[in-house]
Amino acid sequence: MLSMRRSVVFVLLAGLALAPAAAAGRSLDQRLARELARGGGASSGYAVDLTTGSVLLSVRPDVTRPPASVEKLYTSATALERFGPAGRLKTQVSAAAGGVNGGVVQGDLYLRGDGDPTFGAASFDHQAYGMGATIEALASQLATAGITRVGGRVIGDESFLDSRRGEPSSGYAIDPFLTGELSGLAFDRGFANVAGSMLQRDPPLVAANALRNALTRRGVAVVGRATVGITPTAAIPLAGVSSPPIARLVSLMDTPSDNFIAEMLIKDLGARFGGAGTTAAGARVIRSGARRFGARPQVVDGSGLSRSDHSSARMLVQLLAGVQNESIGSFLRSALPLAGRSGTLASRMRGTPADGRCQAKTGTLSDVSSLAGYCRTPAGHDVAFALLYDSVNVDSAHSSQDLIAADLARLG
Repeated sequence: MLSMRRSVVFVLLAGLALAPAAAAGRSLDQRLARELARGGGASSGYAVDLTTGSVLLSVRPDVTRPPASVEKLYTSATALERFGPAGRLKTQVSAAAGGVNGGVVQGDLYLRGDGDPTFGAASFDHQAYGMGATIEALASQLATAGITRVGGRVIGDESFLDSRRGEPSSGYAIDPFLTGELSGLAFDRGFANVAGSMLQRDPPLVAANALRNALTRRGVAVVGRATVGITPTAAIPLAGVSSPPIARLVSLMDTPSDNFIAEMLIKDLGARFGGAGTTAAGARVIRSGARRFGARPQVVDGSGLSRSDHSSARMLVQLLAGVQNESIGSFLRSALPLAGRSGTLASRMRGTPADGRCQAKTGTLSDVSSLAGYCRTPAGHDVAFALLYDSVNVDSAHSSQDLIAADLARLG
């Protein structure tokens, strides 16, 4: 069975459209096409039975449209592939070349981030994620190592990523839809209060000051003030904390559709694999990853907030089919909302055949609605599908998507 599935995926990635042979298949395609049209606006859809290779729906499958947050599928697959599901993002504290003598840091202390979106105060991380790397853990490590005094300053270093706080759709300015501020040393997502109603003026400075205060609470005297700067190449590592595994970060991103995590990850991809910690460099890495599965989307951000992102329904199904039998496939699938049960699909498709059987990424802009993912049929077949709607009433599109997903999930 596994070899047959791999053969099916090979055919899909080669871009061959396998037409349904039986009259029953044509009837299903026609019914699904009618349901797609009920969503109104401009729509496209593509669905394939990954077990048999049968095309179940094919309506304008190669027309590209803004995918909205379905864009996160490309970000997710690339992050899982490049970093690995067990990969982590580190935040490190280092001392200047003078090092530590008798428990005293002779010069400045450097706090450098590697783009961990969860880094922050323990209380914030617990409320926002239920996990994450914390400033208190760093202070505890330093105190436990016997450090009693810092003779210089605490310097926050965000240079792993660029200093643009927003993403392309906002002109890289602060964006309310991002729900946070981007930084290589993001702290509490860039929020200045627990409610998230105010943003920090200088994230790396806030992080440095938070470490200074945490050290003081642990009884470590800090002579200098908090400021920002660059960690010297010869700095000596003293402590470090790591993000949750990339697989968990992808789940934290996809299930609730978290734009901040998506935009942090695309910059992280650029920094680690694209030569620069920028959105543009990360987009190039994501496009390269998508091409491996025969998909050539237009990628300008990690979240799908930009209307300049474009993908076709067939490209998304090629991606979903391509990762299905790879080691990252199960991690991507488990990160997606489950119809009627979790995330952005928790209140949709309840009581339908899709309830508990379809896992899919949702996408919404003011007049754009998308849904792409997998359904498991009662016969045990896996169906990959993508439904893209543009210039549409979002509620009407949801109704149409839910009907199609239910039809796909009930296939024998």
